[in-house]
Amino acid sequence: MPQLVEPDDTTPLLRDDASSDDSQDEDYKSRWRSIRVMYFTMFLSSVGFTIVITSLWPYLQQIDDSANASFLGWVVAAYSLGQMVASPIFGLWSNYRKRVEPLVCSIFINMSANVYYAYSYLPRTNNKFHMLMSRAFVGFGAGNVAVVRSYVAGATSLKERTSAMANMSACQALGFILGPALQACLAFIGEQGFTVKIIYLQFNMYTAPALLASVFGLINILLVLLVLREHRVDDNGRQIRAINYTSEDRVDIHGETEETIDQVAVLTSNILFFIVMFIFAVFETYVFNYSIEVGRLECILSLPWPLCMFSRIATPLSMDMFAWTRKEAVLYNGIIICCIGFESILVFLVVKVASQRYLHG
Repeated sequence: MPQLVEPDDTTPLLRDDASSDDSQDEDYKSRWRSIRVMYFTMFLSSVGFTIVITSLWPYLQQIDDSANASFLGWVVAAYSLGQMVASPIFGLWSNYRKRVEPLVCSIFINMSANVYYAYSYLPRTNNKFHMLMSRAFVGFGAGNVAVVRSYVAGATSLKERTSAMANMSACQALGFILGPALQACLAFIGEQGFTVKIIYLQFNMYTAPALLASVFGLINILLVLLVLREHRVDDNGRQIRAINYTSEDRVDIHGETEETIDQVAVLTSNILFFIVMFIFAVFETYVFNYSIEVGRLECILSLPWPLCMFSRIATPLSMDMFAWTRKEAVLYNGIIICCIGFESILVFLVVKVASQRYLHG
């Protein structure tokens, strides 16, 4: 079996931590190809959330005059609600079946939901509710994040895991950055755009990002079907047979026993994570209301991680404060959020370097 070596400071972001001799091992290369597909899946999950976030409010106003800022909050929350419902479902599914199945299913739902979002202007009534449902289904499709993280955790050794998780978080942050940037690039199409009469599609700066996300989803499905393979290794990097893995070219490692899961630790971690996110959500609501009251954008930028929260309310707030048009708000906020996001990338790069230097040095 190949011996894994410790990474050095020159290890690239999306590169494995093995020596050049080990890279010839086909199984090793297959494992890291699969992990990189998971990186791409996480990236697309983030892109799917942010690629339309700056244009939600203008699009909602355009397709339904009865929609107000309060309903926008429900549209934004629908994504998280759908993801919350889907995550345990896809997680349970991946425990008993190959992970390809829930991944392909979730990505297909995400693709279909983005197409639904692009056509939400088409019904004659209740357009705002169609947008609400489409965002909920997009979030449901994004429930594969738990499957992606569990795959990478199980397919990496103890020494590789911190670096791989940092890479995944960096891909997630990169998706948050490029989503608004892509929306800003598509703003030149304008609100009117053009109509494809054969399929009753109005192609404009609001529908184009959702359709682009659907194309990304199709690419992701092909990568999952053609490249992804089931891999599971122990803490030392040795291949072991997963409960949902079947292959004739694997040999069980006898004498290996599964460690008992500390249910108390898992439950405690989940509760702490819930409390942190709950506090963040309360703080987010307070800062938003206060910033509207006093008319100060600096209140929002004072948040420790402004990207996620700022992207949700930047468009309506900037339109009220600066009298921007809908096209200007989409363009300028996309650029602003893209710049803010680079902060997250720098943080994850620092985590990767620090983990290699201090944990494995």
